[in-house]
Amino acid sequence: MFGRKKVVIADDDMFSVRKLVEMRIPSLFIGLLLGFMLSFATARFEAVLVKNIQIVYFLPFIVYMADAVGTQTQTIYARDLSRGKAKFTTYLVKEILLGITIGIIFGMISWLVVTWWFNSAPLALAVALGMFGAISTAPLVGLIVTEALQIEHQDPAIGAGPIATVIQDLISVLLYGLICSAVILG
Repeated sequence: MFGRKKVVIADDDMFSVRKLVEMRIPSLFIGLLLGFMLSFATARFEAVLVKNIQIVYFLPFIVYMADAVGTQTQTIYARDLSRGKAKFTTYLVKEILLGITIGIIFGMISWLVVTWWFNSAPLALAVALGMFGAISTAPLVGLIVTEALQIEHQDPAIGAGPIATVIQDLISVLLYGLICSAVILG
């Protein structure tokens, strides 16, 4: 097609280390900048963390689960894009429904475990809602970042992971922090 730019796929067999570094650095640099934003966002919730330090026990857990769900979406979508078998609108609907469903399941499991472990209804509610919110948004983030890179003729296998991960981490921390602030601080 006239004017259509071909996506250059990173391939360790074809490219030198220098070229691979050049291909990978831009998305990692974006991740670094957004990572600093993530640290600043986390610091904004100091008041609620001081009130109940147990909140922080679940932060890595919530962030990890959201990242895992988002990574599944990115991997499957990028694979299907490379095969020419991906339809964005189909993925969009299904991945939103998957995120909500998985978010409900893992939110409920989290609520049960935190209730049993700490016998604290507010903490259990905050963790469950934080888990639901983080997981529910993860497929959407993974899908949109992967699609945006594809549209920009960038290899989604290089950029989608680092960029979507830090965006999702930021969303997860913000959602969990806001929910904890509302539930714990009232």
